[in-house]
Amino acid sequence: MKIRDWLDKLDYTLLCGSVEEEVDEVVYDSRKAAPKTVFVCMKGTKRDSHDYIPQVLEAGCRVLVTERPVEVPEGVTVLLVKSGREALAKLSGARFGYPAEKLLMIGVTGTKGKTTTTHMIRKIMETAGKKTGMIGTNGVYIGEDHYPTMNTTPESYDLHRYFAQMVEEGCDCCVMEVSSQAFKMYRVAGITFDYGIFTNISPDHIGPDEHADFAEYLYYKKQIFAQSKFALVNVDDEHFEEIVKDIPCEWAGFGMGANATYQAENLHYVSEPDFVGIEFDIRGAHEIPVRVNIPGKFNVYNALSASAVALKAGVPAEKLQHALEHLKIDGRMEIVYTSERCCVIVDYAHNAVSMESLLETLREYHPKRLVVVFGCGGNRSKERRYSMGEIGGRMADLSIITADNSRFEKVEDILADIRGSIEKTGGAFLEIPDRREAIEYSITHSEPGDMIAIIGKGHENYQEIEGVRYPFLDRAVVEEVVSKWNR
Repeated sequence: MKIRDWLDKLDYTLLCGSVEEEVDEVVYDSRKAAPKTVFVCMKGTKRDSHDYIPQVLEAGCRVLVTERPVEVPEGVTVLLVKSGREALAKLSGARFGYPAEKLLMIGVTGTKGKTTTTHMIRKIMETAGKKTGMIGTNGVYIGEDHYPTMNTTPESYDLHRYFAQMVEEGCDCCVMEVSSQAFKMYRVAGITFDYGIFTNISPDHIGPDEHADFAEYLYYKKQIFAQSKFALVNVDDEHFEEIVKDIPCEWAGFGMGANATYQAENLHYVSEPDFVGIEFDIRGAHEIPVRVNIPGKFNVYNALSASAVALKAGVPAEKLQHALEHLKIDGRMEIVYTSERCCVIVDYAHNAVSMESLLETLREYHPKRLVVVFGCGGNRSKERRYSMGEIGGRMADLSIITADNSRFEKVEDILADIRGSIEKTGGAFLEIPDRREAIEYSITHSEPGDMIAIIGKGHENYQEIEGVRYPFLDRAVVEEVVSKWNR
């Protein structure tokens, strides 16, 4: 392979050398440089990989992609580009044979709902017989294989590597979460989504290493429209008019408003011994009743957007209905156990906003008691402890405060901060530092009609203490307790 074979979609200037140079890999980590590699230089907030060019050349690399002119020995090829990150994305796509173009690509962006929506879409598509890969907060899923990831949207090279694996393993579709950072950092540059979903937007990810302000955050979220053939937008979002202003692709709206092409009507909260969720009718472009096996009004929006994509893609209504009724998402409003005695839910809610939203949702099911089991992570803002303690004391009938990921703090110190806030509310609470014991107590001391929410860790399969991650999964503990309890 010659470097010129990978340059079709790249805007560049050849500063020196030849595009006939033989290459077989793209790298952006100087430690991976070797003969026949293309090294892509990028200037980051903390490091500038242009500084590592001498080591890269010493390792035998003879093709550089740079953001500025550099001095190199004779025989080295230098391609000048405006953005190294964008170049990495386009070169990675070429290196793997543009695998995204061989898949039905579905991208989901927004402040909230991305993870749940992608899981819903994958479940629907696979129920309809379409093997579907998935990329997002919970990692990468290809068939039965799962690969953990550091970011919601991985680096562009890794993305195309995963796409190529999906194609190789016979996937028809890929559904992925696309963060605002993914657009800003060019991780998805060059990818065209057949369908793009914009779930909602609210101020988030604003700070020194993320976005300067809400306007910038919205700008990068809206980039999904520039890279989508067809988009679906939440018409009920308070920023709807800003979201759809100057939208460059064909689009349709979803929501409960009359202007929605895919509209939800006749909402009913359902709490039965073997089913806790929500029912509603899809109206507008289609007329379909659905039951969603996850509680909460906000999940109506997630299910509605997932349904709209599936229906646009030709999924039969009965497949869609079956998928949503039998849906299960690890650690996201996950109903681990339900009976006439109690309903136990595991959720990732780990801050005040998500905790309050979850407890408000569960209140709508009118439980006899609403019990919440939670803690807070160590070496994080104490404000989170105070606010979550206040919410637990105010909104739950009983709070059981316990360990989360204590990291390098003492559990008792974290619980003391939470306890102080709960005591101010006058709400009932218990303090059980051992998380396993706290979960067991909540179930074995439940009363008929209780709802128990175990929050903060969700899908996490570890508990971090003093820098060590020990195996721990809330769902598994619940299942162990229930199994022992029902003997």
